[in-house]
Amino acid sequence: MESVKWGIIGCGDVTEVKSGPALQKADRSSLVAVMRRNGMLAADYAKRHHVPNHYDDAGQLINDPSVNAVYVATPPSTHKKYTLMALAAGKPVYVEKPMALNHAECQEMLDAATQAKLPLFVAYYRRTLPRFLKIKALIESGAIGEVRLVSVTLYRPALPQESDPATRGWRLNSEISGGGYFVDLASHIFDLLDFFFGPIAQVSGFASNQAGNYTAEDIVTGSFLFNSGLQGTGSFSFSAFEQEDKTEIIGSKGKICYDTFGNGPIILKTAESETEFNFPDVPHIQQPLIQTVVDELTGNGRCPSHGISAARTNWVIDQLLASFKPTSYFNS
Repeated sequence: MESVKWGIIGCGDVTEVKSGPALQKADRSSLVAVMRRNGMLAADYAKRHHVPNHYDDAGQLINDPSVNAVYVATPPSTHKKYTLMALAAGKPVYVEKPMALNHAECQEMLDAATQAKLPLFVAYYRRTLPRFLKIKALIESGAIGEVRLVSVTLYRPALPQESDPATRGWRLNSEISGGGYFVDLASHIFDLLDFFFGPIAQVSGFASNQAGNYTAEDIVTGSFLFNSGLQGTGSFSFSAFEQEDKTEIIGSKGKICYDTFGNGPIILKTAESETEFNFPDVPHIQQPLIQTVVDELTGNGRCPSHGISAARTNWVIDQLLASFKPTSYFNS
């Protein structure tokens, strides 16, 4: 391609700031069409973002001759459907994370991309943000020696609106999202660990619902072993009394601490010193990754987030949720 002309399927909240403007601001990239099931909302988005075409039917957008690449920004329950449609129409796809409801759906999408001989990208945008590239560089430079252990902690309090189906949102409806907040948030964490250390080979863990505010999991604990032999542990609770977001990468000569979802400093600690690295917020957080997608499609580079790596993250999540049954632990 000389340039990438995007069509968005599902121009909802995630596309307002994070990704939609990034499609327009990236070099050799433009946004030419948007789709939403509510045609009035699609028209409103198109007007506000100066997009020439809008639809209320995904098939019409995919078959728009001005569109040569499709961004699937719907909830996970329709990722596979729209990805397969776009690939069948001969158009490469950039799909939101998590890649699909489960690993089996991811594999169907990968098979379709292989058959169509088209690339399939996934929106794990943290792989291109400066703060996480710095962490990768520190690891690879030997700043903490040989890496021994990774420890992940993510706690959040339960919110009042989560107990009401009318206000809790689709992310807590496992039929739409694939699970609860764990699936939505931990997918970013495990993708980053895959980016830093390569594939995870073995997983064991427990998942349950403790607070009873909804039927999806609200606590997950587990351990994982990377192909390299590196070991890791993770604790995720969404009904705790406080909020905590911390990953520690522990090596033979030091450790790196960082938060995944905030913008706190990266802390490098060794026997000799403690150093902080700070990075400014990125206005449109998906723009660095989208630029790599455009670069690959135009023959000018390579995107670091493809379906192959994203499917591995879905596999890890599947393993950690394998024991979960959608009932409250304390109320059963």
